[in-house]
Amino acid sequence: MRTFAGVFAAVWSTFAAFGVVVPVIPRLVTQTLHGSAIMVGAAFATAAVVALLLRPFGGQLAQRCGPRWVLALGAAIAVATGMAYALPLGAPGLLAARVGMGVAEALVMTAGSVWAVSLAPSHRRGQVVGLYGLSMWGGLAAGPALGEVAYRVGSYVLVWALAAALPVVALLVLSCLPRGDVVGQQVSRRLVPPAAVLPGLALAGGAFGYASVTSFGELAMADRGIAGGAVLLSLFSAAYVGVRLLASRLPDRFGPVPMILTSASLEAAGLLLIALAPSWWVAAVGALVAGGGFTLLYPSLALIAVDNAPEAERGATLGAVSSFLDLSVGVAGLVGGVIAGVSYPAVFGLSAALALTTIAAGIAAARRGRGRASS
Repeated sequence: MRTFAGVFAAVWSTFAAFGVVVPVIPRLVTQTLHGSAIMVGAAFATAAVVALLLRPFGGQLAQRCGPRWVLALGAAIAVATGMAYALPLGAPGLLAARVGMGVAEALVMTAGSVWAVSLAPSHRRGQVVGLYGLSMWGGLAAGPALGEVAYRVGSYVLVWALAAALPVVALLVLSCLPRGDVVGQQVSRRLVPPAAVLPGLALAGGAFGYASVTSFGELAMADRGIAGGAVLLSLFSAAYVGVRLLASRLPDRFGPVPMILTSASLEAAGLLLIALAPSWWVAAVGALVAGGGFTLLYPSLALIAVDNAPEAERGATLGAVSSFLDLSVGVAGLVGGVIAGVSYPAVFGLSAALALTTIAAGIAAARRGRGRASS
């Protein structure tokens, strides 16, 4: 328990550092660097693409070299990234810092996942994976608030200092923890193992809805003349965290397939409520239901993926599954933007339909695992 708490704290503080810079990058680009909205998008997309591509490699490296070492490497790169923001190198310097952040995110996230899974007994693996996920979400949720306060108190200098200092906290915590298991001789070279594909596709179906709420929730409400649409994401996130805390044992207790069926159905229902909402209250209920449904998809699908993967591929499998989420979020921004030009309800209707595809993909992944076990 002490080791898991340390891993949680290290990942939380590092992801909080990633979140600290979120509210100030648009200001930096448009006000200081005199860049356009396209450059703002490029700054955020750079880190996301790098993280997406490197996550499977990070999981593989964590299995080969030990999760503690890889997590510490990611935290150290995050420290350097925070310092790089402060250098007067203009737009190229900012993009280079975002590349560093993407590398750090990939290493920290996947190494922490590998470590958390190695600490969990098989009958509590879903719960541990679910609770571990809150370290990332919690850090990313707290970071922007901290960054906004730091900017108002001390401008960019304090923001960059905070972005560099928070990963130092992670390094101090990690220095007090054991190394973690090293299984170098058993690591496969595959970066996208077969066990990750179906769970990853299932997770992508659910993540499309999360991205739609993030990108288009407020705009969809404003299009209907409904104020307060910005709160939908907060409600979605609150339900996500609350249900994850209260119900993290359910995938272990009832099995991943029943939880996928329930979670996907709830998410789809919530998204349909947002699509058709005639008032803010209906949309708010939809956001709560969708967030509460989406939260248990990842631990349930990760449980299937880990159980189906050979020991030598578990690190890369966890990294690859999470990469599908990132890919879905990116696609949702592009596809949803096109559809939103015609109809905001259509965006959430499509999101609900894709959430339901999670059921078929999740069941297929579970059956594949059972078929392999019986052969």
